[in-house]
Amino acid sequence: MTDPKASNLGYWTGDWPARTPNRPAIIDLCGSPRTLSYAALNARLDRVATALAAAGLLPGDRVVLSCGNRVEFIEAMFGAMRAGLVPVPINTRQGFDVIAHIMADAAPRAVIAEPSANAAIIDHANARDDLALRLAIGAPAPGFNDFEAALSRADGPFTPPQLPEGALAFLSYTSGSTGRPKGVPLTHAGQLWWLHTYLTTWPPGEGLRALVAVPLYHKNAMAGAIKPRLASGGSVVLMPEFAARPFLTAIADHKVTHISGVPTVFTLLLEETDLLESLDLSSLQLAVVGSAPVHEALEAAMAEKLNVAVLQSYGLTEGGPVMLGPPPDGRPVPRGSAGAAWPEGEVKLVGADGTESERAGELWVKNPGVTPGYYNLPEVNAERFRDGWLRTGDLFVKDADGFFFFQGRVDDMFNCGGENIYPREVENLILTHPDVVDVCVVALPHATKGEAPVALVVVREGSTATEATLRDHTLQNGPAYAHPRRLLLETTPLPLTGARKVDRKAIKTRLADLYGELG
Repeated sequence: MTDPKASNLGYWTGDWPARTPNRPAIIDLCGSPRTLSYAALNARLDRVATALAAAGLLPGDRVVLSCGNRVEFIEAMFGAMRAGLVPVPINTRQGFDVIAHIMADAAPRAVIAEPSANAAIIDHANARDDLALRLAIGAPAPGFNDFEAALSRADGPFTPPQLPEGALAFLSYTSGSTGRPKGVPLTHAGQLWWLHTYLTTWPPGEGLRALVAVPLYHKNAMAGAIKPRLASGGSVVLMPEFAARPFLTAIADHKVTHISGVPTVFTLLLEETDLLESLDLSSLQLAVVGSAPVHEALEAAMAEKLNVAVLQSYGLTEGGPVMLGPPPDGRPVPRGSAGAAWPEGEVKLVGADGTESERAGELWVKNPGVTPGYYNLPEVNAERFRDGWLRTGDLFVKDADGFFFFQGRVDDMFNCGGENIYPREVENLILTHPDVVDVCVVALPHATKGEAPVALVVVREGSTATEATLRDHTLQNGPAYAHPRRLLLETTPLPLTGARKVDRKAIKTRLADLYGELG
């Protein structure tokens, strides 16, 4: 019989706890700074597994996890996996109705929650009579036992169960930008395949340190930092939330080598010019930006002002691993590209007519890390899966050298007077104006064109740019059909979702209320 640890993602740190027991694994800046060594983290993961199993939870049972950015999130997430349980990490900013949907859909047997992160989860948990365990992190909650007290009573080490083939590692829920959040189950085998592929194709050096300020329930944090850094003997610095100035200070104070985040994070960082000039950021080696459309102007500014290598990442929860990245042969990735196809797994572009294209189309992926199917959604699965291929819903162009360039979501593209327009191409055009900091383009109904682009534009403080000057800029530098018919200029940042992505839905609603039908 094989070692059950080898097929369990809860042991993703490998033999580092034995090899480097005293090396820092996690530095938690939530409240008073705490540092956990590899040995201490490993012991606490075992205690979580022991506590959950002692409560009568069985392999395959779901455990809802609602917690902010703190080390207990990682302990609960991967400790539950060690026991063969299926953690269900949820967005702490979700409202009451969405939480109700997730709780009903996932049918958990336990809830681990930080009351201050989202009080609604406490009410939902206490309304259920089918939970074997309720644990509260950081503060007491009615009906809940204390997380730390439960761990103190759990002796280790823990002996993990032998997991069946195809066992689920965790059940994540999408952001719900196109409707109710969809459950995305991901397997132990698929996630471990991804880690193995990453570590063998691009072997990282020891001692690398990542800074995480995006939510831990989000793929950007887990796939971009937690799993790769702690699987390769590195360390992670956790911030409770993103704020530009503390983020830059943390890089300098903790000698961070790797940072990652959504584009908005880096847009805000680059505005802190005084800190960029005064802090010692020389430890920084790589900045990875992704999880949302990345404008070429932002990549260039990151490389210049942070004096660091910049990579654009691409991935989606359903796709398991990131399937595009730097070529293993060392070829440089062109500005604006998410990279070339990984050497393992398969990708292809499929045109609107359903035939494979060498140049442009929707990205389809096939690999062991892809979800086996959306949870309890057979009709969606029939639409999104074809013979083992996942239709990502993302549009790409591939150049002659095999590099992929993200164009937007299939649903984002719109037709204006017979011309197909991607919001990203209009956004890139507007961003070439020196006074523009950030922008979001959406489509609104047009009396004669069908739909036409409009933009919410963030300009620099003191800017003299006007709607007319920016419209002229787009007409002079791009195709006339793509120019935004209306532009709303502000100096405040674009609104964000809980995952720190630009909230296009909210922006479209606001601009529609303001402008109505164009024409």
